[in-house]
Amino acid sequence: MLHKLTIKNYAIIEQLEIAFSDRMNIITGETGAGKSILLGALSLILGDRADTKVLYDKEEKCVVEADFEIENKDLKSFFELNELDFETHTIVRREINQSGKSRAFVNDTPVTLNVLKELGEKLMNLHNQHETLDLIKAGFQLQVIDVLARNKALLTDYRQKFLVYKKGLARLNELTELAKSSSAEMDYLHFQLKELAEAKLEAGEQDELEKEQGTLANVEEIKLAVQSAIQILNNDEVSVLGQLIELQGRLRPVKSFNKDILSLSERLQSVYEELKDIGSELENVQDMTSLDPERLELINARLTVIFRLQKKHNAITLDELLKIQKDLEEKISSVEVNSTEIEVLEKQLDKEFKELSTIADQLHAAREKVLRDFQTHVVVLLAKVGMQNSVFKVDIRKLEPKQLNENGLTELRFLFSANKGFAPHEIKDVASGGELSRLMLCIKSLVADADALPTMIFDEIDAGISGEVALKVGEIMKKLSRNHQLICITHLPQIARTGDMHLYIYKETRDNRTQTRMKELKGEERIIEIAKMLSGNKLSEASLANARELIAS
Repeated sequence: MLHKLTIKNYAIIEQLEIAFSDRMNIITGETGAGKSILLGALSLILGDRADTKVLYDKEEKCVVEADFEIENKDLKSFFELNELDFETHTIVRREINQSGKSRAFVNDTPVTLNVLKELGEKLMNLHNQHETLDLIKAGFQLQVIDVLARNKALLTDYRQKFLVYKKGLARLNELTELAKSSSAEMDYLHFQLKELAEAKLEAGEQDELEKEQGTLANVEEIKLAVQSAIQILNNDEVSVLGQLIELQGRLRPVKSFNKDILSLSERLQSVYEELKDIGSELENVQDMTSLDPERLELINARLTVIFRLQKKHNAITLDELLKIQKDLEEKISSVEVNSTEIEVLEKQLDKEFKELSTIADQLHAAREKVLRDFQTHVVVLLAKVGMQNSVFKVDIRKLEPKQLNENGLTELRFLFSANKGFAPHEIKDVASGGELSRLMLCIKSLVADADALPTMIFDEIDAGISGEVALKVGEIMKKLSRNHQLICITHLPQIARTGDMHLYIYKETRDNRTQTRMKELKGEERIIEIAKMLSGNKLSEASLANARELIAS
């Protein structure tokens, strides 16, 4: 419900604050007083675009603020989805600054224009001859039928399951595309992995082989060098070890007289022992070093395999080759896992599709069941609002299973003709603005008891009607307003009389500037306004009496 509307610096409105009734709000006023301007300000709350042309004072910003009492708790999910605090008392504000830049807020939280537009559509329906009505949209038409069919709970369950199904389909498509792109390279990946696996590479292997290769390739040179070293240590007439023994003998007689000589003598003994041990190990090397052409050939062949693989995979070390092998194993494994996931997902989606199809069949059956009564009641109401020759039909068909969508398997169109002898066609092609407004009123009056409707704003619903028809339109609106808030701009006293609140809009000139003003009419003021609507500005006792009678009826 729209509780209050505040407008500052918009068009010819300097400042205006309007409090509304939660039922029927009537707005009347002189021509050009600003009724359309009021709707323009409201359209900003609904997410329409604006520029600096709307500024009353070009030096100040324009602010339109709507204070709502939200009774429909289903809107809580919208607030959560858009990361907004849900409050039953919600304030929507739109600002346009001097440069034309616009900002929007919901409970003081900035929102995009798209979010504002979506929320505005959930809070208010604006109907006039210059707006594209929801009535011509297929989604709204189906929504009307679902309300009458009491499909809310079933449809909510269906859409939750359908969302899961759609996400599953998206995942399946992703995996399928991945599998297709991977299959082209799988053979090559397997070939690369097979080649590396067959090489049976081992960490550290290359270093050991290169060391052994270096030894076998230089056997003669190694043996000659070792033999020469042994000769110098042990076998020469003046060997190194012999020289050390002689050196120790020279120091032995005097080492007890000088502790430094004693220490040096001990160090010489250590050197002797170390060189003796080195000589022993050199002899072992000499004994173990022998020419082995077959072993050298095997090592060369093995290193050739390693070098070739390193070059092929652009690897410098054997560890890098082993890492490449591991990565290939993981990549191939992931593709194999994807193939398994595809099979599991396909079975799951098939199960979900069957369940969705069953629910879609139930929804479609429920929709078909209410059509006859709905069509009949709409035609009856249309006759009451002055369209006695109207034809209204709902063309419904069931889609193919592969066309399953968020609404199920139902496609329908509202068909209408206002003139006798003319076949009904889609509403958007044949209905005038006034006819659309009255048709919308009739339809919404039928669904009002089954759904929480947003605030409805009607402008020019009285176009082309008068007298008894206008009374009927007023009665329907009055009935609708018992449980839903209506705001109606009208020129007809028959409709104006139905208001729980009557607001009068007028122009006032101050300091050579025209401003739009508004006030609530009560008691005698309201009687006078309706009398003027009946007979013009020339009041008479008859028109006043007629106005009193209208209001009282």
